[in-house]
Amino acid sequence: MNKLDRDAMAARVARDIPDGAYVNLGIGLPTLVADHLPEGREIVLHTENGLLGMGPRPAAGHEDPELINAGKRPVTTLPGASFFHHADSFAMMRGGHLDICVLGAFEVSVGGDLANWHTGKPDAIPAVGGAMDLAIGAKRVFVLMEALTKEGRPKLVRECAYPLTGRACVSRVYTDLATFDLRPDGVVARDLVEGLDIDALRRLVDLDLRAG
Repeated sequence: MNKLDRDAMAARVARDIPDGAYVNLGIGLPTLVADHLPEGREIVLHTENGLLGMGPRPAAGHEDPELINAGKRPVTTLPGASFFHHADSFAMMRGGHLDICVLGAFEVSVGGDLANWHTGKPDAIPAVGGAMDLAIGAKRVFVLMEALTKEGRPKLVRECAYPLTGRACVSRVYTDLATFDLRPDGVVARDLVEGLDIDALRRLVDLDLRAG
């Protein structure tokens, strides 16, 4: 079984973002999507600290310490980019002006519930950021995460055990093993990695899946 690496996972998300979409990329793994947007497709990236028209990571040595995304990573701007107040950025998020947001997660339920801000452990540092605003404000929510924890437990589950960020908000989950479409009639798995069939995937994630 050949699991996808982080860049290949991000490239799968980028491939599915339509031309003309306004998109927010969450902190962590989702930020890599900016480096894999298809050429010739106009996709406008939003970052919640006040930038519309974000570009990919700068080349080494060309970083601007004052030009960062919400995760404090250096970014570039594309022609026509604009800067604005943090409150205006959140108004865009809450007002339904984003077509897609791509978030990381600790868990996602088959019903689309999202848990990505706190593991509930006493020593864990809560980090909700703007995830709740994005989860309920974006027209579509994609999650980009590994399919299994380091201990081998599935992160796509029947019900989330961690505190929820949003209910029934996620429509698609991209992982290193497959892409999962969360539909009212069940979960459809597609784009399985080489060497993995649907029966083996069912056993790994302990879910009743349909092949897409």
